[in-house]
Amino acid sequence: MSYSVGQVAAFAGVTVRTLHHYDEIGLLSPGARSGAGHRRYLDVDLDRLQRILFYRELGFPLDEVAAVLDDPAADPLEQLRRQHRLLTGRIEKLQRMAAAVETAMEARRMGINLTPEEKFEVFGDFDPDDYAEEVEQRWGDTDAYAQSRRRSASYTKEDWQRIQREAGEINERFVALMDADESARSGAAMDVAEEHRLWIDRNHYTCSHEMHTCLGEMYVSDERFTQNIDKAREGLAAYTREAILANAERHK
Repeated sequence: MSYSVGQVAAFAGVTVRTLHHYDEIGLLSPGARSGAGHRRYLDVDLDRLQRILFYRELGFPLDEVAAVLDDPAADPLEQLRRQHRLLTGRIEKLQRMAAAVETAMEARRMGINLTPEEKFEVFGDFDPDDYAEEVEQRWGDTDAYAQSRRRSASYTKEDWQRIQREAGEINERFVALMDADESARSGAAMDVAEEHRLWIDRNHYTCSHEMHTCLGEMYVSDERFTQNIDKAREGLAAYTREAILANAERHK
């Protein structure tokens, strides 16, 4: 059984010109000719073409492909093993790339539609994308999560800058109270805690006093949040949590 150059091109998904080129450089010469002198490819030629295309898909230049296939000492089984190793490596690389794309998709779905430069400008070294998967796992089925995602999806860089600026101003008021040795359960501290709750309610999701206390507990139970909040002042996370609890009690 033999095949014309046009048939082989259709089988393999390559052009006739490519097959002619492979023949000209001695990489794949057809095993037969028709009575009119036309190229005819045998089954063994198709096997070789399959191996050529495999190595080409992995990025091998043609001269290296020829060296691999024409090595007289090569063991056909070992060549298959090598192909398997190379293919497995390619699959792993593609899986890593797919994971990176999924992360980017998740970040966009969360509404953090900023370039890396813009994210650093807005959030500093705190990257919200790092928490996207965990946030969905913990709160993905809640109304607050859905509401926050809807709101943040429409935010521009300027919106995020305003939100971060307001958060910074609230932290500064807490720090000023701490510097003045004001109790976290004082009226002034509770007022700032209420302002913090309303900031969340206004920018992210409807935040009841009960939900606000849960958030305050997380500030001290999750060391990542504690470390990030305490950058402004040592002990700020615990102080904020205590003020939030006192404010919730005041509004019962």
